[in-house]
Amino acid sequence: MKNDSGAVAAVKARANIADVVGRYVNLRSIGSRLVGPCPFHQETKGSFNVHPDKGFFHCFGCQASGDVIDFYCRINGLEFREGLERLASEFGVDLGRVRNDPRAAARKQARDACLAMHELADRYYRHLLGQGEGAVAREYLEKRGVSAAMIEGFALGVSPEGWQGLQNVLRSRGFDDDAAVTAGLLTLGKNGRTWDRFRGRLMFPIRDGGGRVIAFGGRTMGDGDPKYLNSAETPIYTKGQHLYGLYEARPAMAKSRRALLAEGYLDVITLHQFGYTDACGVLGTAMTHEQARRLTGLAPKVDLVFDGDPPGRKAALRSAQMFLTLGGACRVVPLPDGEDVDSLLHAAGRDGFEACLARAEDGLTFCLRMVREASSPKEIITWATDFLGGLADDGLRAVFLPRVAAGLGLAEIELRRTVAAPSRRPGGGAVAARNNSTPQKPQTLELSPRDAQLLSFAVRRPDYLAGLAGEGLVEHLGSGSAREFFSKLAGDGPDELASRFGEAERAFWTKAQLEPALDDQDAAAFFEEIRVFLHEARITDRRGAVMEAIRRAQQRGENEEALRLLGELQALSGRGDE
Repeated sequence: MKNDSGAVAAVKARANIADVVGRYVNLRSIGSRLVGPCPFHQETKGSFNVHPDKGFFHCFGCQASGDVIDFYCRINGLEFREGLERLASEFGVDLGRVRNDPRAAARKQARDACLAMHELADRYYRHLLGQGEGAVAREYLEKRGVSAAMIEGFALGVSPEGWQGLQNVLRSRGFDDDAAVTAGLLTLGKNGRTWDRFRGRLMFPIRDGGGRVIAFGGRTMGDGDPKYLNSAETPIYTKGQHLYGLYEARPAMAKSRRALLAEGYLDVITLHQFGYTDACGVLGTAMTHEQARRLTGLAPKVDLVFDGDPPGRKAALRSAQMFLTLGGACRVVPLPDGEDVDSLLHAAGRDGFEACLARAEDGLTFCLRMVREASSPKEIITWATDFLGGLADDGLRAVFLPRVAAGLGLAEIELRRTVAAPSRRPGGGAVAARNNSTPQKPQTLELSPRDAQLLSFAVRRPDYLAGLAGEGLVEHLGSGSAREFFSKLAGDGPDELASRFGEAERAFWTKAQLEPALDDQDAAAFFEEIRVFLHEARITDRRGAVMEAIRRAQQRGENEEALRLLGELQALSGRGDE
């Protein structure tokens, strides 16, 4: 990674950390810093801090910390190199010759090709919607009441009925069929032939946090099967990590501090059309932990607006439970039986939907009612212990346990005993298996108070690193981890810290940066204190060594050597009093 220092510096200079973090976390200003709920651990208060002037973030709750590249990698589950490349591509930084890993270069080339092909497909589908091929789709959208503004705002398009429409376009721009299959835009048959994956469908582009098209959802406009066809996983798209319309809804979420979560593409679009611009959707699949975690980082309150039928209520139960275990606030909005939010808004307008919002049920209350009404006694106990055992935050467990016991008619004492059993707590049984997919609390550097103070000074005043090294600080640090940290800190230029430090070391470095700045006078005085301390420590260590040598000399009967060492000990004692 040594040659990455220039690339790291260039990316950090162009990628504003407040803007990048703001894609995922709802931030508010407090003085010179920005504060919000941490997206990396379960919490209900804002312990996550971003310091735009210094270019790093830090969470006082879980100790997650780092610069803009660290945040981007962690929030998207990427290795350092991959995150660096993605940010470099997004912000126009040419990594040039620093790319030494041929496998990394190949992955980046594949991702870049996928993004380029999706951008081309997006323009192609949008163009077709306005042509003769789009007549059926335009008629369908008009029938569904989708406005021209929503068609434009969500970049809706249509895929042609033929088998090679997009394929020919991609070929004409130099993309081969294998690359298009990798991108999920073409399908490879058993006979070796390829054709368009999406044919004769209304197309919904799916965007990442930066607004780039990374996948598509396609809906039939007749009796085709399946009704919805989504992109397969590709180098740029992982199922279960993204939410439809989140890119479009994020600005409104920052203002309302709420998210409306719906099930379908048209549900989301209709909500936006009727003024609920803080709405997004789950892309037609079951809610995932990654989606819930991302949404709770952007909006402290989530209203679930799922279909008013049994499958919709079941999906709402699973999703509400997920948000609750993350420490988020959620409500479940009741829709009339057989209705979805799209049909309700077109039939009853905002007034009808507002009436449903007014009857929204607290997420935990909804879960308890659903479990109580539809489960056997054994199933009730299983749900209660799984739900409570899945809470990694003891504070949340203390809040929820009495409510769960009362709401399900269980004895609170017995429920506490059951939940406290090892197999029901994180780290054991089924609960542990589920929790393995959740982000773990970052490691912390174990340091004595003295070592922490010394290393904090070294972090805050790197201009004294050479002096500290010359005074032999590393030899007097109390642990191997402290000595290793200082050795890394005193290494090459600061742009390479990200590649030299481990997670715990980076967390300590960032936390030290948050401490009050030391002006030159205070820094010089503190360095002098350290110098004196190290001088005395060296004398103390030598005195101990001499005393041990005197003891051994006396045991061996070497009286002259013992007398010589005694003289040295007396001299050391005199120097120690200086």
